[in-house]
Amino acid sequence: MTVATTRPAVLAAEDTAAIYRKITWKLIPFLCLCYLAAYLDRINIGLAKLQMASDLSLSETAFGFGAGLFFVGYILFEVPSNLILQRVGAKVWIARIMITWGIFSTATLLVKTPVQFYIVRFLLGAAEAGFLPGVLFYLTKWFPSWRRSRIIALFMLGLPLSSLIGGPVSGWIMSHFHQVYGLQGWQWLFLLEGIPSMLLGVMTFWLLPNNVVSATWLSEEEKQAIQRELDSDEAQAKGVKHRLRDGLLNIRVVILGGIDFSILLSAYAMAFWMPTFIKKAGTTDIRTIGYLTAIPSLAALVGMLVLGKSSDRMRERRWHIIVPFIVGAAAMGASTFFSQNVMMTVLLFSIAQAMIIGAVPVFFSLPATFLKGTAAAAGFALACSIANIAGLVSNSIMGIALDLTGSGNGALWFFAVCLLLSCLLVIALPAKLVNR
Repeated sequence: MTVATTRPAVLAAEDTAAIYRKITWKLIPFLCLCYLAAYLDRINIGLAKLQMASDLSLSETAFGFGAGLFFVGYILFEVPSNLILQRVGAKVWIARIMITWGIFSTATLLVKTPVQFYIVRFLLGAAEAGFLPGVLFYLTKWFPSWRRSRIIALFMLGLPLSSLIGGPVSGWIMSHFHQVYGLQGWQWLFLLEGIPSMLLGVMTFWLLPNNVVSATWLSEEEKQAIQRELDSDEAQAKGVKHRLRDGLLNIRVVILGGIDFSILLSAYAMAFWMPTFIKKAGTTDIRTIGYLTAIPSLAALVGMLVLGKSSDRMRERRWHIIVPFIVGAAAMGASTFFSQNVMMTVLLFSIAQAMIIGAVPVFFSLPATFLKGTAAAAGFALACSIANIAGLVSNSIMGIALDLTGSGNGALWFFAVCLLLSCLLVIALPAKLVNR
């Protein structure tokens, strides 16, 4: 007891860092794996398209519309989902999200008509709604703002990993299991990649504590140290909003949604259509296409780690978004001049993904700098809802462009311009507010 009374009010920096390393190892690998499963179930349709389009008589426009319908369901249920998560806890609600999205992803193997394809994509979006903003809100309950960009980067590694791992694995599944037991390769793809999501959802009940207080692997002293850091972070945030309406009726949340909208226009164009770009550049073997789609994803992974760490170290957010946007837009625009060259297509999309996807963790560290509690839950979800309209827009524009012109170049230039314009929205966020 004597030791406890003489301990300083704040632990030494190395002691606090050790606690955060423990929290990071307990939470982030599992959440990253969950995000990998979520994003893979969202984008594996891009590779599946190379087989299923002919089986279902899908034109490029019809495929783009169906892929985009995912985001209609996603947008409609995003805010309600995040508000429910705040009430019932992360453990229960994230598990529910994962199990239901796994069910609908697996059910895609049963579709036989374009209409059935549209319905299952809408239901998949509705099921997954709330996962990303829910986890981002959950992380604000563990990490103060000055530690958050790197942590979000580690969690969101699931995004590039879903293509880095999923591309080759999906290509192998489609080529190796094609016609096994009478199922097409794309049907095996949805079956074998949907089941892990359901299993991870069940595991969530045992592996994910709702908050710091319920973490059995933290001592009381460690919990108090974390709470002091979170309290200090909130004390530094002058003018932070807490109420529901502060999250829903906030011009800065709308600005964030606009910035993320431009990110997702480009991100989804690359995620859903990369196999098509590579095929048009001259590679037709599905397994090879799967491996080539992994290269830009590896670049995105490196970009996320480097930009996230640099942003936290410098405690600077805005220019860590603006500069990558400019470089990424330039690379994406330049790719249109090399659409018949596989090597240059992969190289330029690698640069684009390293910059655009690399800036995502920095971007997602912004909302919690001016929102807390219910306002943060609603604000995260609203920003994501606005942004995910890009999923419908991006896929529809790309599908129409390919059907009308045989090329996606015009769509890529449009997306690049949107990225450059969104730099003005980043500048509109006060440096003193977000650079923490």
